[in-house]
Amino acid sequence: MDLQRTGSLVRPPSPMDSLEKQLSCPICLDMFTKPVVILPCQHNLCRSCASDLYDSRNPYRFSGGVFRCPTCRFEVVLDRHGVHGLQRNLLVENIIDIYKQQQEVSGGGKDENSLKPKESKEPKCQEHEDERINIYCKTCQTPTCSMCKVFGQHKDCEVAPLESVYQTQKSELGNAIDNLVASNGRLQSLLIQMEDACRAVQENAQRAKQGLAERFDLLYAVLEERKMVLLEQIGKEQDEKVATLRALSQRYGERLQASTDLTDSAVRALEQSGAAEFLVAAKGLITQTKDAAKGSMGEERPEPGFEKMDHFAVSTEHVEAVLAKMDFGSDDEDDFDDVEEEEEEE
Repeated sequence: MDLQRTGSLVRPPSPMDSLEKQLSCPICLDMFTKPVVILPCQHNLCRSCASDLYDSRNPYRFSGGVFRCPTCRFEVVLDRHGVHGLQRNLLVENIIDIYKQQQEVSGGGKDENSLKPKESKEPKCQEHEDERINIYCKTCQTPTCSMCKVFGQHKDCEVAPLESVYQTQKSELGNAIDNLVASNGRLQSLLIQMEDACRAVQENAQRAKQGLAERFDLLYAVLEERKMVLLEQIGKEQDEKVATLRALSQRYGERLQASTDLTDSAVRALEQSGAAEFLVAAKGLITQTKDAAKGSMGEERPEPGFEKMDHFAVSTEHVEAVLAKMDFGSDDEDDFDDVEEEEEEE
């Protein structure tokens, strides 16, 4: 008896109950709110619920992120479009519409509040507390109730069904969000391009610096090599002239020593007291003395200015002018021509 009474009190689940359970979002636990998205694991979610969950766990969502299915924990890698990049499940949306129509036609079988999806939870009118807000005033652009349209402040306004305006504006907002996400994607692409351009500028600048340093190092090497050649020429002529002067100095020294010895001999002859002895030595000494005096007048001497090294002076003004004008993209030959023309004009 008890079992029969219990069985008569418990109503077995109907197919509509099972269908409503299948049409429930695992996040908000209410009936799906369109649009409905489907994950690769084949589970469905309200896009608004999925977007809120995704945004809370991916603060930098505009660069992509990971979304975990709340039903099976399957991880999905989303791009910069986030949840809006998921495919809509139009089949489930159509089933929801059919289900709502069937519930409206049947009008019973379950408590009215339990059948209401979350879209029907509108607030009450502030002017008419017992009236549910069910219309939209297009003139004032605000939701209101039927009593406000009939007797209240919106009686002369143009109104429309709340659900119709809701779906229209929700669709507009969804499209605006899609456009905004696409715009964010373009901005993200521009940011990436700017970062790539910055890296390219830095790399190209580094290569330009390296190339410039190599060119100047080559100039230094050429100048250093040329300097060594010129210094070698100066040193060679210096050695030759010094050797010539030292040879002349040695010859002059030898002649001076011989002349000094001859002078000493002549002085000793002058100091002799005997005329006969003086005359014997004087004839030869007189001849030698005269020849020595004449020989000193005809000795080889360096040419005037032999010691000068002015011919080794290098004119670098035109090179300095070219180096001062050196710039990027300039032609060295043109620079030399310009400098030569300036020198000719001067």
